Amino acid sequence: MFSVPWVSNTHKVTKLTRQSRLITSTTSKAFSFAFCDAIKSVDFSQCDLSAVEFLFRLNSTCVDVLDSVAPVKSSKLKPRSEPWIDDNIRSLRQICRRAARKWKKDRLQISFEILRDSLFKFQKAVRAAKSRYSNMLQSIPCLRAMTRFVLLVNLIVLPVHLWAAVTQEHTSFPTSVNGEPFPWNKMRLPDTVSPLHYHLLVHPNLTSLDFTGWVQIQIEVHENTRTIILHSKDLHISNARLLGSDKGQLQALKVLEYPYFQQIALISDNALLKRGHVYSVELEFAANLSESFHGFYKSTYRSNKGDVRVVASTQFEPTSARAAFPCFDEPDFKANFSIRIRREAKHIALSNMPKVLTLELPDGLFEDQFDVSVKMSTYLVAFIVSDFLSISKMSLHGISVYAVPEKIDQAEFALDAAVKLLDFYDDYFDIPYPLPKQDLAAIPDFQSGAMENWGLTTYRESALLFDPHKSSASDKLGITMIIAHELAHQWFGNLVTMQWWNDLWLNEGFAKFMEFVSVNITNPELQVEDYFLGKCFEAMEVDSLSSSHPVSTPVENPAQIQEMFDDVSYDKGACILNMLREFLTPDAFKLGIVRYLKRYSYQNTVNSNLWESLTNDELDVKAMMETWTLQEGFPLITVEVRGREVRLSQERYLKSDDPSQTSSFLWHVPLTYITSGSTTVQRFLLKTKTDVLYLPEEVDWIKFNVDMSGYYIVHYEGSGWDDLITLLKHNHTALSSNDRASLINNAFQLVSVGKLPLDKALDLTLYLSKETEIMPVTQGFSELVPLYKLMEKRDMVEKLIDQQSWTDDGSVSQRMLRSYLLMFGCVRGHPPCVSTATHLFNQWRDSDGNMSLPNDVTMAVFSVGARTEDGWEFLFEKYKESMYVSMKNRIKMALTTSPLDHKLKWMIEQSLVGEVMKTQDLPYVVTSVSKNPKAYKHAWDFLKANWDALIKKFDLGSHSIAHMVVGVTNQYSTREMLAEVRRFFSSLRAETGAELRCILQALENIEENIRWMDKNLPLLKAWLHRQYDQHKNTEL
Repeated sequence: MFSVPWVSNTHKVTKLTRQSRLITSTTSKAFSFAFCDAIKSVDFSQCDLSAVEFLFRLNSTCVDVLDSVAPVKSSKLKPRSEPWIDDNIRSLRQICRRAARKWKKDRLQISFEILRDSLFKFQKAVRAAKSRYSNMLQSIPCLRAMTRFVLLVNLIVLPVHLWAAVTQEHTSFPTSVNGEPFPWNKMRLPDTVSPLHYHLLVHPNLTSLDFTGWVQIQIEVHENTRTIILHSKDLHISNARLLGSDKGQLQALKVLEYPYFQQIALISDNALLKRGHVYSVELEFAANLSESFHGFYKSTYRSNKGDVRVVASTQFEPTSARAAFPCFDEPDFKANFSIRIRREAKHIALSNMPKVLTLELPDGLFEDQFDVSVKMSTYLVAFIVSDFLSISKMSLHGISVYAVPEKIDQAEFALDAAVKLLDFYDDYFDIPYPLPKQDLAAIPDFQSGAMENWGLTTYRESALLFDPHKSSASDKLGITMIIAHELAHQWFGNLVTMQWWNDLWLNEGFAKFMEFVSVNITNPELQVEDYFLGKCFEAMEVDSLSSSHPVSTPVENPAQIQEMFDDVSYDKGACILNMLREFLTPDAFKLGIVRYLKRYSYQNTVNSNLWESLTNDELDVKAMMETWTLQEGFPLITVEVRGREVRLSQERYLKSDDPSQTSSFLWHVPLTYITSGSTTVQRFLLKTKTDVLYLPEEVDWIKFNVDMSGYYIVHYEGSGWDDLITLLKHNHTALSSNDRASLINNAFQLVSVGKLPLDKALDLTLYLSKETEIMPVTQGFSELVPLYKLMEKRDMVEKLIDQQSWTDDGSVSQRMLRSYLLMFGCVRGHPPCVSTATHLFNQWRDSDGNMSLPNDVTMAVFSVGARTEDGWEFLFEKYKESMYVSMKNRIKMALTTSPLDHKLKWMIEQSLVGEVMKTQDLPYVVTSVSKNPKAYKHAWDFLKANWDALIKKFDLGSHSIAHMVVGVTNQYSTREMLAEVRRFFSSLRAETGAELRCILQALENIEENIRWMDKNLPLLKAWLHRQYDQHKNTEL
């Protein structure tokens, strides 16, 4: 490493000349930091240099540091002599430079990712080498202090030199649409100005399907500037003007556009905007209503009379407010909004705040003026122009639900749920809801489930509308949970907002967590605690892949931001919060989050602000929780019991062939456990790779992660699994239903990584024939479904199905379990199930669909009806006629299970057209068809053929795209399909999705399926034969 001798060359003393350097607003601070660091690292006490030598060395060092932080424009930086760098590190540097050249050339995100990854590896290697070289220098007594000083300065500035060299592209400016240089070169906006107040006027035309607008933005200047950078996407900007702080004459502003960053620059040639002053910027703009599901977009519905009506609605999260009006479209640029909407007499307008005035204008137009909003981020702004009707209630707040006229009678349930939940949050957070009203609006076309716009939450119709005669138990649960989620956002996300999208989980993880907390208290009959576990299992499926990401992840461009709306941000975020709540106790946790909300109201926060609010004298919450938010994945805890001694170890659980990827991970794991000797929950914080705890007595069995409250899985060595299998066989109710479900999940997860043999996991499921709770049954079935066709004897599954009644009786959990099992049996051709469903379907069809079927069994009945051409056509006609969204959803799901592959192919194509089946449902239809063994290839062929149209409609990086990519491919288990999937996605360009994380997830899933089949298929067949022989011998 240090074979190259250091030669201290003599240089001619030169003056610090004033040269043309690349100076930014941070140059001075960067120079001070680098130079002070260099000075601190040197001991001058032994220095014996002359004054001339000292000045020469100091001058040389100043130039070095200045070159690193403000390189000369006219020449490239030259590498210095670097004795601490060997060939391996030098090659890493070359990789960095090649990646930088590629980034400069094509400006694609994948190039930047290569650059960032390569630079990280290089810097890590340099840090280690510098440390060793510095230690060597300190050990050489004859080396003079000032020479050592020069060497250490070189050690400090090397990475800065490299970074300046490889990112020099950022110091040049891009070209705007008109050919002039655009005066900003970063995706994030500068902080030279910030908005204080928007005065916004919007006039949508629902006939010509376009809109015009005017906005006046009051801004505060933080640094002297002539340029204002803000966001604008697909807007035609005209008449940009500046109003000075003295309220004098308006001055025209030059407008430059740079669509790649979705930015515009407003340039003041005549006046300098001075620091500390307040100005106003006025812009007029126009655009078409979007045909996608984001920005200010067009939605349609068909009335009872058959005519198509248009609704104009907004969806701004995360980065689409800029498509409706010019704005500072980042979450930490909070401001107040005064909004006016122009409309025709037959329409109404809604926005975040109550309407305070309506003016009548010429040409039959009206202008609704809304009250001034609270301080909020642009992505929370909303407005709707429609012919909706509403129903309202007053409790502590005014609450209304809006829907199309034909469906307003289905809004009562949502209204009652919203009243109850908003009052609950008022009390729980000890902060009154800060707005004078809360509207909930059902939008006919809506990409996601719902959106938390402050004071005007918007929903997909199926997420808000409920009919007691047509909707099922699962509909009731789902609608309540979604409303609870969006209303929780009025505090978590709206009142207190993450500073940037890398901490999206502070919004979404908390809202997902509060769904379960709130509904468990306000609607105990829904038994919501039974379903939280499933969210953690779903998150772990994604988080067990190499392509996963930390809960808090750096993001920059819109596609990266869109990708953050995934199971990691929502479900993992909720699960680690639940884990922390159980560890701190619910009361202590509640006090902490209330403190957080009160301390940061109307502000933006980062991770550490939350942890500081939750920290107490006994526990450093920040140190603990950063192990869960700043690194991806989750731990596998291995338990070995030896008498009273319990040996514990942790490693990352990863479905990968590369064990090196798991070695550096370490969590602070709040372990819980119960034993055969005591069902009182015991706690132990595991902070190291290995540790030991001692039991008060020897036990027959031990179960860690009680109720799966922790975000980790457990492997029991020795007789641990056998002891638990025996317990389930003879007394399964000794463990809670969540504990039973988690054992099933953990066992099959361990099979996937070779920690547990498949036959052991299958033995664990044999008790399921006695199971009555929904979570263990659904978890067991989800593991066994892929194996169902191979089972020569299915008594374990079929016994549970045959026990179900064809009614709507029982608790919500019992009704949902019945619906699940009967659907499972009928789709897979279980004769008694098919016979009953066929009889009911024929009766229903003979009544022309007027006969009332039990809501919880309709999907099973419809799935059997969809097996024939006549039955499929009859169901589709009823789908078109129905005004009940819950009924339409059940028919749609049943149609996708049909064996008629030509019908399924047609159904997918029609979903993209969007005339009969809504395009918002396309992701669901495609993934459902992909699970149908008769038509799975149709889904994949459709995805390939229509990729460009899909990413235009649903937005690159969106959850809808990820849902289709992963959902369509995750059942593939052959090398041929792996090659085909890889070949297609490799052919894409970066701007059409080549860098999407979901593609990596899809490929990893297929690779895991192949490994599983290669390893476990022979074991599975052997186990099935043993079970068959044992059953046969028992019968004899």
